[in-house]
Amino acid sequence: MDTYGTLEQADHEARLQFLTWDRTQADIDAPEHRARLAHLAAAAGASFHPTAYVAAEAAIFTTHLVLGEASWIAGHALVRGDVELGRHCTVNPYAMISGRVRCGDGVRIASHVSIVGFNHGFDDPGVPIHMQKHESLGITIGDDVWIGANAVVLDGVSVGKGAVIAAGAVVSRDVPPLAIVGGVPARIVRYRGQSARKDCVSALGRLGAAAAVQWPEILARFREGGDYVSREADGTARRSARHLNDAIEIAAGFGAVPEGLDRTATLRQLQALQDKETGLFPDPHQPLAPGQAQRDNGLALYNVLSVGYAIEVLGGGPLHRVSAVELEASALCDWLEALSWRERAWGAGAAVDAIGTALYFNARYFETGRARETLFGWLAMQQDRATGLWGSPTEAEGLLQPVNGFYRLTRGTYAQFGLPVPNAERAIDSVLLNYRNYGGFSGRTYTACNLLDTVHPLLLCLRQTDYRRAEAEAIARAVIGRAAERWVDGEGFAFADGQATSLQGTEMWLSVVHLAAELLGIAGDFVFVPKGVHRTRAVGLGL
Repeated sequence: MDTYGTLEQADHEARLQFLTWDRTQADIDAPEHRARLAHLAAAAGASFHPTAYVAAEAAIFTTHLVLGEASWIAGHALVRGDVELGRHCTVNPYAMISGRVRCGDGVRIASHVSIVGFNHGFDDPGVPIHMQKHESLGITIGDDVWIGANAVVLDGVSVGKGAVIAAGAVVSRDVPPLAIVGGVPARIVRYRGQSARKDCVSALGRLGAAAAVQWPEILARFREGGDYVSREADGTARRSARHLNDAIEIAAGFGAVPEGLDRTATLRQLQALQDKETGLFPDPHQPLAPGQAQRDNGLALYNVLSVGYAIEVLGGGPLHRVSAVELEASALCDWLEALSWRERAWGAGAAVDAIGTALYFNARYFETGRARETLFGWLAMQQDRATGLWGSPTEAEGLLQPVNGFYRLTRGTYAQFGLPVPNAERAIDSVLLNYRNYGGFSGRTYTACNLLDTVHPLLLCLRQTDYRRAEAEAIARAVIGRAAERWVDGEGFAFADGQATSLQGTEMWLSVVHLAAELLGIAGDFVFVPKGVHRTRAVGLGL
């Protein structure tokens, strides 16, 4: 080769260090390149697709490396650790990939990006950081992801398919599919094409249009001889005060009352259910067990919400102060501590929901003592700071009981009175972990309760923080999309997949959809607004 040819070849090789996309098949097949890949296979645990390319000045110090079809690593990039890159991936000059990192297909990594799939230990201040153990949770990057110049992706992060990470962003939490994130720490700016938001608005419109026209027909379907009868969650058709209240709340969500309902007579009927002595609401169709106290009866407590809010929706109020909850501090604490926090945290949370709601009614319509302060003080002291929840997980159901109990407990207390939830970020972690552990819920676990008890806590906590908002919004979008498909014309919703439609299922699912829309900031695009048990308006401590 003459001098000019030698210089031209040298210039071409220098160019490929920085403009590696200019490589040709001849560069890939060149003896020098094949020898380089053979050396890396032996020294760096590497395997390469026949069309992959590694520039001469790339620094590769891996224990395991996979480079897929048509992928390349530019000069002056540093790749070390345990790294896999799929098809059509590009690592630009001065990018750095460390630790355990898995990239899908079509991942674009710009110059000066740092993808750090490990971390130094630093918790023990008595030991120098350089002497503490490393940990590696690993980083997963989905297909078709673009990571802009100078961005940093930290250990433990998962980046969803189609996401874009803006230049200079520091990504410390998971990024959902199609999200565009930026800033320090990175937050969602918008979604690519905004199609996800448009799809949700469209689904809300379709569901709302059907429900707004069909709700009178649905209520009539569940009315027999002047009474409402509906199948409950276990499939049993029981007579209960709840069915009338569900009908009232469904109609109220559309700004109406059930057709043919005499507002005055119904108001008196519901008010008459309240026990004068305790102020609780035992169900006339399901009497107490022999010797059972009203406060130990789940329906007598739940009807504080179910009957009490229906009375308010009809324009009235309870006739009697709920004296059962107006206790001295020691007596109220004894009641709270005797609840089933370890075995059935959902039931314990339900009792707190009723207590908080009874205190709301007392404060609004009668008078109340210091029980509210006692209640909130006890809750603050008893919360598990690690999980942000109250109560214990169980061997059979994991976090399901305390997560569902968190919804009931916070609904009647923190949400109702407009107070911040303590340790909101830890609660978000627990709710999302429970959702993930149940695979997003499916089959028999895809129930109105499980989704309500996921969406409401996320909405409540995200009023205080943006922590993991992207994941919560992805859940809300999924709920809305699937709800539009689960609606049965003329019948409403089933409480769970595989069950018959019911008043309970219809009211709860319409409320869940409203809550999901509110979380996404598009509640105005849904015609149904809960006015009773599932309302989101806080009344405040001053009332």
